[in-house]
Formats: sequence, structure tokens, C-alpha cells
Amino acid sequence: MPAELNVFLISMLPVSELRGAIPLAMSVYNMPVWQAFIWSVLGNLFVAVFVIWILDLLINKFLVHRIYILNRFFTWLFERTQRKYSKKIERWGDLALVIFVAIPLPGTGAWTGALIAFVFGIPLRRAFPAISLGVIIAGVIVSLIVEGVIHFPFI
Repeated sequence: MPAELNVFLISMLPVSELRGAIPLAMSVYNMPVWQAFIWSVLGNLFVAVFVIWILDLLINKFLVHRIYILNRFFTWLFERTQRKYSKKIERWGDLALVIFVAIPLPGTGAWTGALIAFVFGIPLRRAFPAISLGVIIAGVIVSLIVEGVIHFPFI
């Protein structure tokens, strides 16, 4: 399998995303930073659109209308989550999604950003640009760390 495809696919995984794909591309596949960045960002963005689309299809169009207990569960879960965090989302708007996705830490990223967009009912046409910008910022940060431009003395 070509190295580019491996990097693309690894950046789609929820555990690694581009935080794992960029270092892998540069160290194992000896890709230049620009190539590692492009393939990782593309894979990460592809999965973000797919996650929002599949969640909408699965939950809103299929499960909720066919299985009563799931309808009650997801209604409860979404209402509870929206009640708890909607003020922060309203206050910060799409910037909240950009910042959340841009932080290159475990549990943040395109997968979680797509899940947040889905739960809060942010339409794909608004969520995708915010997630895209966050993924690009995260990719730049990870690339700079791997290149040694950003250095943490405690690591």
C-alpha cells in the first residue's frame, strides 16, 4: 500500500488522527513535512464530513424513528448536553469548534468536533469550515513540533 494512502487512512482513525499520522509520515515514511501535512489533513477532514453525515443518517433518519427507546435516549442525551453547554457554544459560536479541534491533545480533533457539531445541531455547511480550520491549525502545530520548531523542555 502506498505511503500516502497509509498516512491518509491513519489520519482517519479516532485515536491517532493527524496527531499520529504526521509524525508517522515524517519518521517512518520519510515524507517531507508539506506532504505529511497535506495527506494527514485530507484524511482527517474526510472523516469529519463522513462522521457528521453518518451520525445524521444513522441517528436522525434511521434509529430514532424506528426504535422508541433509542429515540428517548438520544432526546434525553442531546437535551441534557445542550442545556449544559449551549451558553458556551452560543457565546463563542463557531470559534469554539475551531479552538476545540485545533488543540492537539487526545480527545480533541475532527472526530470529537464532528460529534459536537452533530449534538448541537450545527449544520454541515457551518461545521465543516470550523472543523477544517481547526484541523489545519492542529496540523501546523503538530508539524512544527515534529520539526523541532516548537520545543517543550519537559518532554
